[in-house]
Order: sequence, then C-alpha cells, then structure tokens
Amino acid sequence: MLRNRRPLNPEHQFAHLPMSGIIRSRIKRLFSILGGLLVFQVMVIWAVEDLTLFESIWLTMTTLVTVGYGDLSPETAAGRISTIIVMFISAITIMTLIVSDFIEYRFYRRERIVTGRWVYKMKDHIVIINTPRNGGEQYFARFASQMRAVPGYETVPIIILTRQFPGGLPPELADVGLVHFHGSGSDPEALKATHAGSARHIVVLAADEADPASDSLTFDIAHRLTESNLGNRTTIECVSDQNRQRFKSVGVRTIIRPVRTYPEIMVRAIVAPGSEKVLEDMFNYQNDHPHRYDLKLDDLNWADIVSALVRHGIGTALAYIDNDGEVSCHPPTDKEIEGKGLIVLVKSHDTPTTQVVGEALERYRAFLQKWHDSEAEEKKTAAD
Repeated sequence: MLRNRRPLNPEHQFAHLPMSGIIRSRIKRLFSILGGLLVFQVMVIWAVEDLTLFESIWLTMTTLVTVGYGDLSPETAAGRISTIIVMFISAITIMTLIVSDFIEYRFYRRERIVTGRWVYKMKDHIVIINTPRNGGEQYFARFASQMRAVPGYETVPIIILTRQFPGGLPPELADVGLVHFHGSGSDPEALKATHAGSARHIVVLAADEADPASDSLTFDIAHRLTESNLGNRTTIECVSDQNRQRFKSVGVRTIIRPVRTYPEIMVRAIVAPGSEKVLEDMFNYQNDHPHRYDLKLDDLNWADIVSALVRHGIGTALAYIDNDGEVSCHPPTDKEIEGKGLIVLVKSHDTPTTQVVGEALERYRAFLQKWHDSEAEEKKTAAD
C-alpha cells in the first residue's frame, strides 16, 4: 500500500539536509528492518516446520514477493501465525514502503537534475561558469564536440554552472552528456556543489562578450578561484585588453578574448595553454597574421619551403594551396609540393611582398642544387 505524502518542496528541503540523503537513509533503514524480519521468519519456519534451511528460505522469499508457487506452505499453527504477522503484515508492508520511497527518490532526483540542483559526484572534470548571452546552446555543443575530439578528453565530464536553463538543459546539450548546476560562480556553495576543487579545468566565460563591465563579475569569480589555489587550472575570458593585467596579477593561468563563433580557441587554451595567443593573433593585424602569397610552387618539398622562409626571416609556413585551389595544412615534410600559393604567418608591421617570398624560394632552390652538385662531385672523386 502506497503512502499518501505531501509534495516535495525542493527549495525548503534544499535549505536544510539534502532530501536525497534523507530518502536514501530511510530506504536503508527499511531494508535493515526487512532483513531482520526475513531472518526471523526463516528461523521460525526452520524450527517449527519439517523443512530444510534452504526450503525455509525459499518459502519465505516466495511469500515476500507474493509469487505463491504453492509447492511449500506452513503446516503448523506457529508457522502460519508467524507468516501472517511477520510476512503479510510486516515484511510485505515494508517492501511496499521501500518501493514507494524508491519511486519518490527517482522523482526527486529527476526534478533536481532538470532544475539544476542535483549535486553530481565528479572528479577530473571541466567546470564552465556562466553562459554566453547569445547562442549559448550552439557554443556549448561545439565546445563539447571539440573537447572530446582531443586525445585523453574523449569521456571528460562537463558541468555548466549558470543561472540559465532553469527548466532544464536543451536536448542538444543533454544528448552530448553535459549537465548543469543552477547557481553563480561568485557563490562559494555553488562552486563547492560543482566540485571545482577537484576539476581538471575551470572555464569562466564573459557574461556579456560585448560589455567590458562584465569583466568585473569575471574578476570576482577569478579572485575566489585563486583564493582556493585554483588559478593554475583556470581559463577566463577578458573583454577589455586593459583588464588582462588584473587577471594575471591574481594568478589566472590563461586569459583570452571572447570569441563566440570559435569555441575551438577556448578548447586550445585549455588543453594547450599558450596556443591561444597564436590563434588570437591570427584574428588581428597588430602582431602576427596569416598572409596568402600567390606564386607557383614546384621542385621543393614542404621541409624545404619551411626552411627557406625561416632562413630568410619571412615567417612560418602554415599551409599551401594546390593547383585545384584546395588548402593543405601541415603536409608530409618530404612531399614535393606543387601548387599555386602559400599561407604564411608573418609580422603584421613588416609583411614581406610576394616577390620577396618568391626570391627566397628561388635562392633556397639554388642553394639545394649547388649542395647536391657538390655532394655528387665528392662521391665521384671518392670513386676515382
């Protein structure tokens, strides 16, 4: 018989002891009572009935689950009275209460998960604090996809600490295994609930990627994390470059600009600290930037091209464009390159011209030819 209970009030219960713990403790207590009753019944049946110990256990269990095979039954008055009192009245009632509590626990757990108030047991995970003002679902989905494509991060748990999604995570995020906790990164209890202290990485997103004032909220969160010695595993977004030094001064490991359309940059900043600086530079003309040079490529392999550009102080070759217009990044070093262009990371304040790059390749080609001729002449002389 199921008990009639008042509906759970999550807000009231969350302010006191965790309701999940109360229900689990109640279930454990009921199981203990049930176990004691079953042992008592088995002993009674074994003592007063002409049954073996195994037959006594079998009779007791089939009575408990109300299967009623009819192959065994108590014959004595003591056995029948014990079965009525211990099994029918006590044990089966307690079993019903256990099932009732378990169903209540499942409903409670689901409600807490949907509303972001369930405390997961996590370790070596990723905590993301805040949600992008626009396009948060797409950002998180791409972030998770890119992160789990990194070797060693294929199954890393990801939890979002945010006040968004009060009605539950969108299906596209739940389907990729993301979970969330309803709260703020400036709340120590919320940070504790997400187990930030045992996280592998902590990411603090700018609350508004277009408003420098959001750096103040980010700084408050970053300061709390560094006070807990978590700065060395924290990556934050800084809207205003003028505030970068403030974040560095409190011990934050990595600081990047908000780039909502490219969560890949955030992923790189997490798994390969320092690479985000290279990627950020590619989006501006202040320091370094990738530049395309349209020129014919032949008779040189990729290692030769890279060496030629470095030797002549031009830049770093990133990719080449083949004769079909396809861009090839990081080709085999010993592959002879045939194409119609190069993409090179160059200094923005002193970008070499196409002619300078072409002359550098020609000089290197001549150098290689001279070196090969000299080597062939030495082999010929040695042979003579």
